[in-house]
Amino acid sequence: MTGEGVSRVLTFGETMLLLTGRDTGAVPDLEHMRVDTGGAESNVAIGLVRAGVPTTWVGRVGTDPAGDRVTRDVRSEGVDVVAVPDPDRSTGIMMKERLADGRTRVTYHRRGSAGSALSWSDLPASIVEQAALLHVTGITLALSDEARATVESAIDRADAAGVPVSFDVNHRPKLIDADTARERYRDVARRSSIVFAGDDEARLVLGLADDEGDDETLAHDLAALARGRAVVKLGSRGAVASVDGEFLRRQATPVRVVDPVGAGDAFVAGWLAAALSGATTAEALDRAADAGALACTVESDWRRPDPAALHDTTTPSDVDHAVHDRVDR
Repeated sequence: MTGEGVSRVLTFGETMLLLTGRDTGAVPDLEHMRVDTGGAESNVAIGLVRAGVPTTWVGRVGTDPAGDRVTRDVRSEGVDVVAVPDPDRSTGIMMKERLADGRTRVTYHRRGSAGSALSWSDLPASIVEQAALLHVTGITLALSDEARATVESAIDRADAAGVPVSFDVNHRPKLIDADTARERYRDVARRSSIVFAGDDEARLVLGLADDEGDDETLAHDLAALARGRAVVKLGSRGAVASVDGEFLRRQATPVRVVDPVGAGDAFVAGWLAAALSGATTAEALDRAADAGALACTVESDWRRPDPAALHDTTTPSDVDHAVHDRVDR
């Protein structure tokens, strides 16, 4: 992936209404929640646009106030939005709580949602073929048979047009069992120009036990499965990459963590923006690590952080405080 001739990145998936507790505590104990929106693919799209990369996000939303908010928020950040209205289904909702023990808990309510019904016919003609890069995630592979078929169709079109594919595993265990997920993820990884995964996700894709494979092995083996390029996100330990046989490690950028949810999406956007501009692997890792760290400093999946947070000299907190209850209702 180089910067020469770059025009536009395409991504698609479900974005939901996000309700976030304003105070510490579980939902039953809260008096107020802030209204926001969030979704892995739209988070990446927003990060790319902020980095100067034109990006289109395609999604299906309900004809309801939540769908209106999703469309408005993503579009307001400069993303080219194709929001397909679904009069028969509601926009999904997720809730984020800051627990008393310091963790962030996210619950999802998305079964039968408009976003889960995303169809290959929702992708406009030539939109894949005209992209500089197609970015997909494992979330969309798990949402429904229709959504999975949309991913497969988009990759078929990308292959035929010579458009490179980026794949972020983003495993959701409440949406899909491990064995089914492994098969689907491996199929997409084999057709991708670069694969992103957490270390636990890399082990899932590679069929390894929880204690098998060191960081370098995970990166190289995942890259071998794909087309020679893989990045393994390690949370507070940083990230490693294997690109065309070269192995690199980057320590996490220390920041004071407010909310770690969305950091992985910001990391991916930082990497892709750097790679599309022709940056070296080391430069891409640097930009990705900084972008992921900055995302931890704001109470939102995608709100613009203050770059000065990278220079906060106070003691940083751990970046591994997120716990996700993948509720599928």
